[in-house]
Amino acid sequence: MMEKLLSNSETSFEDIRENYARISQNIDDAMRASGRTDKVRIMAVTKTVSPERINFAVGLGIDLLGENRVQEFMEKRESYAPAEIHFIGGLQTNQVKYIIDKVSMIHSVDSLHLAEEISRRAQQHGLVMDILAEINIGGEDTKGGISPQEAEEFCKRVSELEEVRLRGLMTIPPPDCGEKCFSDMQELFGRMRSEMNGLPFDTLSMGMSGDYATAVRYGATIVRIGSGLFGYRKYL
Repeated sequence: MMEKLLSNSETSFEDIRENYARISQNIDDAMRASGRTDKVRIMAVTKTVSPERINFAVGLGIDLLGENRVQEFMEKRESYAPAEIHFIGGLQTNQVKYIIDKVSMIHSVDSLHLAEEISRRAQQHGLVMDILAEINIGGEDTKGGISPQEAEEFCKRVSELEEVRLRGLMTIPPPDCGEKCFSDMQELFGRMRSEMNGLPFDTLSMGMSGDYATAVRYGATIVRIGSGLFGYRKYL
């Protein structure tokens, strides 16, 4: 069931337009400051956002949506304008079957058991699913994810599964970590990429509405923007 909206502070369509322009400019500035010449994708995080606002953002140029919750996604997906969809929320093994043929990447893979279930379900559909290993870069007890110390072995084992393709790493740094966690993730991503033996290990998903510019300076290739694009909302 979708969360109940307690306080409607959704932005207008014009606000979304202005937010998108500002975010795009901030990303461009961060890329220039860090000497980057590659591409950063803006993911519109759609949790509790109406399809009308999502479709408006797609019309502005957003081509990547991030879904947090399986049931909400299933209720809204047929109303979306064409866009690539990634699943970014916590995912239980018994939920994989609902999304396996409806998203192009799963960001939140934090156990071998989950990766194996994704591989098994992908095989049933005759596809290979792109995934990211979720890293708990801040060592927080309240968050899922693989520790940086376990990342090498975890990625090695996941990369051996036939129906998944490990494309990189995802993380949600603690809000008080400063730039250290971003720097640590950049270093870990670079080290893991060099150990993937030519596999397409090319995606670093980190940075949200409050810290995406910092994430870009430290190599993020996908930034996940919800409230920064659609406005803050309060939910039950």
